[in-house]
Amino acid sequence: MERVLLLTGRPGVGKTSLIRNALAVSGVRAGGFYTEEVRHEGVRVGFDIVTLDGGRGVLSRVGLNSSCRVGKYEVDVEGLERLGVAAIEKAMQECNTVVVDEIGKMELFSTAFREAVLKAIGRERRVLGTVMLRSHPWADELKQRRDVGVVEVTTRNRDQVLGDVVEWLGVNRDGACDCHT
Repeated sequence: MERVLLLTGRPGVGKTSLIRNALAVSGVRAGGFYTEEVRHEGVRVGFDIVTLDGGRGVLSRVGLNSSCRVGKYEVDVEGLERLGVAAIEKAMQECNTVVVDEIGKMELFSTAFREAVLKAIGRERRVLGTVMLRSHPWADELKQRRDVGVVEVTTRNRDQVLGDVVEWLGVNRDGACDCHT
């Protein structure tokens, strides 16, 4: 199986939750980040970057005053690089598994982010992440690489994919981790 596993699928299908659950079950030492919705009075106003070691920062907000936009959200590219790219780089040095959730339109505004993703894929570490389902030249090229496995998550296959990801992370039936942490 490939050393790089990227989950894709429609927004809201549960890709991030799946990754977080798989990491919790497996006990694998992982670093990196995931993205999380930010809501104010029930309305989504943006997204944060949350690192696996507890850091948190803005990825995007409505009214952020940035020239980089995805729909109504303005992207804090500097914040992404300061927190997200740093989390990828730290994970490459300290962990067996690098988590990149997500590789999407907002993150792809950053050249440093793209370089960090390629560097992580080129290392002898596992990379577990999510990638946008829609077509984007850079993301499409990444998904076409021979060393990258891509799995589409749906509401119907989500539980099966969770089991597959846990297995991919190296957990055997006894729950003991086969990986070197």
